[in-house]
Amino acid sequence: MSERLLLLVESNTTGTGRLFAARAAELGVVPVLLCADPERYPYAAQDRLRTVVVDTSDEAALWAAVRALEDEAAIAGVLTSSEYYVPTAAALAYRLGLPGPSAEAVRACRDKAEQRRMLTDAGVGSPDFAVVSEVTDALAAARSIGLPVVVKPVQGSGSLGVRLCTDLDEVAEHAGTLLAATVNERGIAAPSRILIEEYLTGPEYSVEVFGTDAVVTVAKHVGALPVFVEIGHDVPAALPGEQEIALRESAVRAVRALGLGWGAAHVELRLTGPRTAQVIEVNPRLAGGMIPELVRRACGIDLVRAQVLAALGTAPELERGGYARASIRFLTAEQDGILARSTALTEAMARARTVPGTVEAVLYRAPGEPVGPAEDFRGRVGHAIAVADRSVRAAEAADRAVALLGEAVTYADLHTEEAFA
Repeated sequence: MSERLLLLVESNTTGTGRLFAARAAELGVVPVLLCADPERYPYAAQDRLRTVVVDTSDEAALWAAVRALEDEAAIAGVLTSSEYYVPTAAALAYRLGLPGPSAEAVRACRDKAEQRRMLTDAGVGSPDFAVVSEVTDALAAARSIGLPVVVKPVQGSGSLGVRLCTDLDEVAEHAGTLLAATVNERGIAAPSRILIEEYLTGPEYSVEVFGTDAVVTVAKHVGALPVFVEIGHDVPAALPGEQEIALRESAVRAVRALGLGWGAAHVELRLTGPRTAQVIEVNPRLAGGMIPELVRRACGIDLVRAQVLAALGTAPELERGGYARASIRFLTAEQDGILARSTALTEAMARARTVPGTVEAVLYRAPGEPVGPAEDFRGRVGHAIAVADRSVRAAEAADRAVALLGEAVTYADLHTEEAFA
């Protein structure tokens, strides 16, 4: 059995999932996607990725599929690019005697209520919060914490279900909606608890941590409230030294407090004072939103490759090899609209790519597809990435390119012929 396999348990639908498989192949390992529904990941068929269909929520079925693969080839590692399956992949790696994070630690981290408790107990700065299971308790928590408050699920990803509520009626309505949900967007059972959190103001950043080392700080751009859709990132963040230190130190303290320290962690924070950083959330995985690609282009650090190497038991390569600046801007619809026909889409992407510094401009939707204001990451329509020698130049180029991409969206009555012209 000379062939070595890297098992990928499910995937995210945008971003790094495809890259995990590509990096594994580059390293001479065969990627194998274990998933319940391959059609969820079009790239798998496009790239002819070996796929095993299995109910990944069924521990016995998953283990049986893995044992069958073991009869064919050596399993060299287990990973996932989906936040929902990090505990599953960690437990599977442990059972196989392979490298990976603590399954117990990532399971606790994914429960945002437990994460909040652990951070508070460790003295890591984070918002005031309450965990509730009833709308009446949500209202009481909002009164105690003080309006406005953030109401969100205890488990989730991509800002799904996260909302700023400015009065008690909004708290009651959104809390009721979340508590009534029995499954999430993936069909996974949803806990019957939600979080009511203090709303922190101040600029938002993330720190990409690998092991217990802060690799890079990212400036984040969030769209219009009351939702928290990320509409752009700048890498590395242009910050005074003391603020950079505050963010990095808080991120590493959070990772340690949660018992993490293997592989990648994505730590979201806000600067609430000149030298005060508070942790919004810790995700025990690589960042989404194309951040790893921005880090690769700006800093010469391939976080996806590093994560794959770690899973294979090889020391990751995290030495900085570049000093550029990279920015991404996501296209979101201002109101209900529709994407133009194929020719107009192609022309919009071509114009966006002519902006100096632009290295990528893509649309995610098909011609004629309706679009609307984004409530979470699924509402993003496309993106543009730009690279330059200065932060302001990269940001300006990405802004310009995504504005040109936006010309592919027609804002018109979707029931008229004009919308489809």
